[in-house]
Amino acid sequence: MSAVSEKPAMNPMVDAQSVHKRFGRLKVLKGITMSVPAGAVVCLIGPSGSGKSTFLRCINHLEKIEAGRLYVDGELVGYREKHGTLYEMKDREVCGKRAEIGMVFQQFNLFPHFTALQNIIESPVRVKRVPKAAAVERARELLEQVGLADKADAYPSQLSGGQQQRVAIARALAMEPKLMLFDEPTSALDPELVGDVLAVMKQLAEQGMTMIVVTHEMGFAREVADAVYFLDGGVIVESGAPAAVLSNPQHERTRSFLSKVL
Repeated sequence: MSAVSEKPAMNPMVDAQSVHKRFGRLKVLKGITMSVPAGAVVCLIGPSGSGKSTFLRCINHLEKIEAGRLYVDGELVGYREKHGTLYEMKDREVCGKRAEIGMVFQQFNLFPHFTALQNIIESPVRVKRVPKAAAVERARELLEQVGLADKADAYPSQLSGGQQQRVAIARALAMEPKLMLFDEPTSALDPELVGDVLAVMKQLAEQGMTMIVVTHEMGFAREVADAVYFLDGGVIVESGAPAAVLSNPQHERTRSFLSKVL
């Protein structure tokens, strides 16, 4: 029995209840309901424009939802509820909660004028007020964890795309997040660089990090995910264990999508 299943009953790490999001007249999310247990790895797959990335951005309140409820570790995201009405939190409160959620984007978004080490220590020192010496020590540990111990003093322009993405992962981990969100973290990489990034993500999964991953890497989803959700048109079309969804999809739309990507 896994360590996760031996824990007493608790709130799921992410609990989305009929989440809706629109941009103007365009309905992007049309009632997403999903529960992600602590320690689980969930992969979101589907065509471009299906709402996958928007849903990730709603989880850490980079996007505000129009309807539904979204909880992380038992607490509403971005809102406080009183007598059944939601009240948006102040920016400072939202930022405090957002600091507990790591996010890795398609683009690496590293500060070009900072070294790899400086990129990693910036948020712990400025946001969490971690003493610089402790932040540097932790950053070096993380660089070693992602296989870049020798790149601490390198600037982003001196690193490959895969190396920059691994620094971005280390930067997110430096905030000691309870949850990691990955938005197609390998889509901007040359094919030969993808494996190193996925290896770091597999290692995180083995360490028990709760992860939600938007990906087109079906091999990763099959090997690492506890559950796969196929989204299309802002709804969850099909979900289940990776072997079931990827090898024996029940919905014609899922079969059509997978026939093009597998």
